[in-house]
Amino acid sequence: MDRNTSRRTRIALAIAGVLILTFVLGVAAAGGVFVGWHLNSSSPSREPTPPTVQPATPSSTTPASAPTPSAQTALAADFAQLQQRLQARIGVAIAPAGNGNSPWIFGDWQSGPAWSTIKVPLAIAALREEGSSQVTDAMRAAITESDNAAAESIWASLGTPVIAAHKVEQILQETGDNHTVVQSEKVRPEFTAFGQTDWPLTEQARFLAVAACDDRNTPILDLMGQVEAGQSWGIGTIPGTRFKGGWGPSLSGSYLVRQIGLLETNNRTVSVAIAAQPDSGFFDDGVGDLNEVTNWLTEHMAELPAGQCGT
Repeated sequence: MDRNTSRRTRIALAIAGVLILTFVLGVAAAGGVFVGWHLNSSSPSREPTPPTVQPATPSSTTPASAPTPSAQTALAADFAQLQQRLQARIGVAIAPAGNGNSPWIFGDWQSGPAWSTIKVPLAIAALREEGSSQVTDAMRAAITESDNAAAESIWASLGTPVIAAHKVEQILQETGDNHTVVQSEKVRPEFTAFGQTDWPLTEQARFLAVAACDDRNTPILDLMGQVEAGQSWGIGTIPGTRFKGGWGPSLSGSYLVRQIGLLETNNRTVSVAIAAQPDSGFFDDGVGDLNEVTNWLTEHMAELPAGQCGT
């Protein structure tokens, strides 16, 4: 072997040694990584920390804290759908018996001639005048039959038209109605003076809500549960309801049909006043409209504001 060959041999061996050493170190390192991974994977497990999740941003249209609609608001929306189906102006006032709180109001009809619904406070005024709990034949006929002649005789027994009107107003005032003015003059000669009283639905509902809890009124309110079958439409179709209807034509001949009443539900009482002024102007259509309103009341009976005397 010459010197150059020997030198080349030594260099090759040195390079080979370096390569071998590098390989061994690489294997050792890789083995350490593998062993470390293996040990970690076989070590006792713990419940992992859940990943951090950003809270969802509430929708701008349905915020998490948005209150649910009140019963009154929900009923108003439902009543609006009923109103759209009927070809009439209708209105409803509802109040719980036992207090003079503001009634819930639905619909676009609010006030007009009381017609025969005013016979209820008229009969109560006469009962007060007599200082007795015994009803007369005139009171019975005025309430159960809506007899105008009987009502006129009651009116006359209270004094002059002005005095009579004042005495009926006093009955309304007992229930917190300081706004209604009972008509003392026959503005339309063919009809009773008191029937032409402008009596808002709100005041009617409030009147009955409070009057129902005055024992002095019981004899007249009981008569409202004995209305003849021919007038038992609208809320009169609900079993156990004490009610009184009233109806009459405008100067143009278009009928307004009204009712006031006390509905019973779960041993509690609801005072209602309803009215319909049909687009056709026909009485029968007004009755049909009140029947529809009554169906609506029946469907939502559990949602109506009801009360008990003394509460």
